[in-house]
Amino acid sequence: VQLVESGGGLVQAGGSLRLSCVASGRTVSSYAMGWFRQAPGKEREFVARISRSSASTIYADSVKGRFTISRDNAKNTVYLQMASLKPEDTAVYYCHARIGIDYWGQGTQVTVSS
Repeated sequence: VQLVESGGGLVQAGGSLRLSCVASGRTVSSYAMGWFRQAPGKEREFVARISRSSASTIYADSVKGRFTISRDNAKNTVYLQMASLKPEDTAVYYCHARIGIDYWGQGTQVTVSS
């Protein structure tokens, strides 16, 4: 399984970005998918997770109410819509899937300026 993220960039505080994660190599529609992030000098942390049917979503407290995770199983793609961005959201964002083992994308940089 290969996961490829896109959509990162530089945005001012209060702005929005939409990240995408496209999976290839196998269909991921039967698996939960998630987003993590890692800021400079910090450990990688959980951001959001979505069940295979989209019926269930979970968010870190730090992003609850501002970020929305979604998926399009027909496109083998998971999204992270980020709104009301804060400088502390600055990090490399990684897509994650656990299919027997953990799969990670290469990450996409999100930088929020104050």
